[in-house]
Amino acid sequence: MKTGWLIYEKQDAIDNKAYIDWFISEAHQQQIRLTLILRENITYGLKDGKRFVQTTEDDALPDFMIIRTIEPLLTVHVEKMGVHTFNPSTVATIANDKALTHQHILDLAIPMVHTLFFKKHLLPTTPPLRFPFIVKATGGRGGQEVYWIDSTATWHALRQRDLATDLVIQETNVQVGKDIRVFIVGKKVIGAVLRESKTDYRANFKLGGQATWYDLSESEYETVMKIVHAFDFGMVGIDFLIGQDGHLYFNEIEDIVGSRTLSHVSDLNILKEYVTYIKDHI
Repeated sequence: MKTGWLIYEKQDAIDNKAYIDWFISEAHQQQIRLTLILRENITYGLKDGKRFVQTTEDDALPDFMIIRTIEPLLTVHVEKMGVHTFNPSTVATIANDKALTHQHILDLAIPMVHTLFFKKHLLPTTPPLRFPFIVKATGGRGGQEVYWIDSTATWHALRQRDLATDLVIQETNVQVGKDIRVFIVGKKVIGAVLRESKTDYRANFKLGGQATWYDLSESEYETVMKIVHAFDFGMVGIDFLIGQDGHLYFNEIEDIVGSRTLSHVSDLNILKEYVTYIKDHI
C-alpha cells in the first residue's frame, strides 16, 4: 500500500479537521494510507553531507507528501530526497509569491490589472496610483494582509504599519467585491465559482462572501487552460477579477486551496479527483 503524509500546522489542522478526515477517507478508498503529520513535529536539514527529515509521528519517509503549509523550502528538500510532493516545489514557490506569479502569468499574455511591485521600506510618500487602490503582501492568503487605500490619509497610515517586506499595489478598476475561482486538478478544470461580497472589497468565502456556481465561457476556459498547461499543478485554485466590461483579469493562484465554496455550490468530489491524480503520479 502506498503511503503519504498530509502536512498541516497544528492550528490549521484543528480548523480543517473535517476536510482532513475527508481527505484521509478518500485516500483509504483508493488503497492509500494517508497520515496527518503536524508541521510542528517535523525537523529537517542537513547532517554529515546528507539531507534528513525527522518527525515524532512517523519514522519512515512516505511515498509522497501533500504539503498544506506555505513552505517551498520543505517541498524542495523532500523532493531532493526522492519523495513525490503535491503541489510540487515549482508551484509552491511561484504561487505563494503574488509578485512572482504575475511575472510568470504575464508571459502567457493573460490580462491583469495595473500592478506595481514595492519593498515596504521603499514605499513613496506620494501614492503611486489613483485612489482607490489595493496593497497586498506578496505572501498573504485568505484575504489577509490586503489593504484598501482610498485617500492620502489611509496611504500615510499604511506606510506606518508593520507590513510584510514585499508588496504588490494594484488598481481597482474592476467589479469590487467579486471574483471567479477556478478549481484545477492536474490538467483538468473541476469547476468554477463566483464569489462576491456586498459588505467587503474582498470576496473570500471565509470572510463572509457568498458563492454561486459559475459556467466558464469558451474564451474564459481557454484562458484558464493557458495557465494550466504552463504549470505542473496538483490541485490549485486560479482566481480572476472581473472587469467593468465583464472580462476576466488574472489575480492569483492559490497553492493551498480548500474547497468549501465548490462543496457549497455543487456535489463534486474534488478530493476523490485529487487522490486519483496522486495515485496515477506515484
